[in-house]
Amino acid sequence: MRRLALGSAVLTLAVVTAGCGRSAHKPAATTGTPAPASTSPPATTAAPASGPGALQAEANAAAAGDIPDNQVFLLFRNNRAGYEIKYPEGWAQQGSGKQTVFRDKNNIVRIVVSNGSTPTKATIARDVRALHGAHVVQAPAAITLSGRPAFKVVYSTRSAANAVTGKRLTLVVDRYYLSHGRRSAVVDLGTPQGVDNVDAYRLMIESFRWR
Repeated sequence: MRRLALGSAVLTLAVVTAGCGRSAHKPAATTGTPAPASTSPPATTAAPASGPGALQAEANAAAAGDIPDNQVFLLFRNNRAGYEIKYPEGWAQQGSGKQTVFRDKNNIVRIVVSNGSTPTKATIARDVRALHGAHVVQAPAAITLSGRPAFKVVYSTRSAANAVTGKRLTLVVDRYYLSHGRRSAVVDLGTPQGVDNVDAYRLMIESFRWR
């Protein structure tokens, strides 16, 4: 009996002490639900290139052949962007403002004009490093094009896998940086690997004129 009485007394004292503790240390009230803690690392974004992105071939497009030696070229005048350039007759044209693309299957020519400071070897190298999915074949080099200074870079890209064959097509691109006052143009001339468009593309880039 003495043990039972002693146990009851200890239990009563514990309950009283716990009650006093709750009243003395009552937690502060909250007015909202706290945001859940993030379980993923903060996102990082690569610095974008200041020039246009890399050209890519279409995996499911028909194969493109060499531009024939007897190919007829037409003169394209882009009055909005202020330039002219020759292009192969029969090629599809898309756009007519600051960005224009000429295409025959996976033979692709793109001209992008922008306003801003004159590109330098350093800024061009930074642009090329930021091109997503591109492999630099030839680093930026200063050249003379139709009597005017310019820069040339060569890079390659691989297409997505063909839905039927699973094969990927490699596109080799000659990229030219041209400038005139506060205007700059980036001209990409893309050729599927194994196709010879050297002479035709030389004719095209040498025909470029600011207006």
